Amino acid sequence: MNVQPSTLRARRRAQTQRTIQAHAIRLFSERGYDTTTMNDVAEAAGVSPMTVYRHFPTKEDLVLVDQHGELIAELIAASPGDQPLVRRIGGALVDAAAALTGDDPAADRQFLLTRLQLMISAPALRARHLDNQYALQQAITKALGDDTADPDAAFQAQAAASACLAALHTAMVRWAEDDGRPDLPHLIGQALAAVFGDDVIGPAR
Repeated sequence: MNVQPSTLRARRRAQTQRTIQAHAIRLFSERGYDTTTMNDVAEAAGVSPMTVYRHFPTKEDLVLVDQHGELIAELIAASPGDQPLVRRIGGALVDAAAALTGDDPAADRQFLLTRLQLMISAPALRARHLDNQYALQQAITKALGDDTADPDAAFQAQAAASACLAALHTAMVRWAEDDGRPDLPHLIGQALAAVFGDDVIGPAR
């Protein structure tokens, strides 16, 4: 079967993006975020500065851009619509964390951990992270579908998403501060339970 050119281009673009980001995270960790330039990243990745800017328009994007939001939205959209909002959202957050840290190679787990530690330590990244949280809240609300069909329902979904994301943030900061030693899905479940009660994500988890 022939692979469509557009598919090949998408794969090459994704691979280039992963390569650039991997070198950026390594340099930020070794040299410091503030002292590493976009040109440094381009040189390490073996590409032109223009290529780096094409994939990552800002320096912050080199740390913050990922596909985790898409995964969370897909899990929420696939969850039973008759479940409470918080269970749908919280379950997706726990399952996404399990997918990202459970069976992945140690290098991928370390990559996520280093990114989180950079987000915590660099003021510019902390500020942009708030923008990312808002975008994720919007993606979650959209993924809930019919549960946001009217303004009151949309408000409730946004409130539930915000509360769940606050618990997620608390758990991820703890995980990063503990150098990735605790089980991240368990930490997220604990944070959600502290806010909503022990049965928030259901007995299956």
